[in-house]
Amino acid sequence: MRVEIWSDIACPWCYIGKARFEKGLAGFAHRDEVEVVHRSFELDPGRAKGDTALVIDMLAQKYGRTPEEARSMEANVAANAQAEGLGYRAEGRDHGSTFDIHRLLHLAKARGRQDELLSLAYRANFAEERSVYDDEVLVELAVEAGLDVDEVRTVLADPEAYAAEVRADEREASELGANAVPFFVLDRRYGISGGQPAEVFAQALEQAWKDRPLTAIGGDAAACDADGACEVPQAGSTA
Repeated sequence: MRVEIWSDIACPWCYIGKARFEKGLAGFAHRDEVEVVHRSFELDPGRAKGDTALVIDMLAQKYGRTPEEARSMEANVAANAQAEGLGYRAEGRDHGSTFDIHRLLHLAKARGRQDELLSLAYRANFAEERSVYDDEVLVELAVEAGLDVDEVRTVLADPEAYAAEVRADEREASELGANAVPFFVLDRRYGISGGQPAEVFAQALEQAWKDRPLTAIGGDAAACDADGACEVPQAGSTA
């Protein structure tokens, strides 16, 4: 069975959703027969390379909030991440174009190291003092994931390398009706939107294994939409 996950490194619910999915997968009897493929989805596709801003400033501007309110929004998301055992820096992170990261993830997929690079990139972006919008940091992460340094630098130097693959993923997301991420498709039978609880993923895996038609699973869950807006639960919520 194949599970395809559309996500973006800039999306905190993709980071949290990946951890929740993996918890659901861990208890699935057929987990060794599940192929997980990560697909590209940019929350801010119009942002130019090198155009970065602090996340707090970006949130305040996007939502018309004060910096204090933006910090509270980030603190609520951090609480959800920490409840899953994930590191999360509520301040000091930056935001920018993720196109180059997605291109490298396609290189990593071709080399059988996609999940390794994605996990490292999430950790760098949300938990560490490492900017994933810096080419040298991307090279370091890719090498940590097991990729060849010269091949990585060649891809980063050529903006067309794996660009078609990124765009194809994004077109397919649109065709499937995915307007928010994370978005999970199980064996092209079940669609799951948002960072659902682990038990929802466990149920979906069981149902998809039984070869049922594509069905939306779970109720509303926090997600980041196509214009980059990310839902934030109320304080104390873990949804």
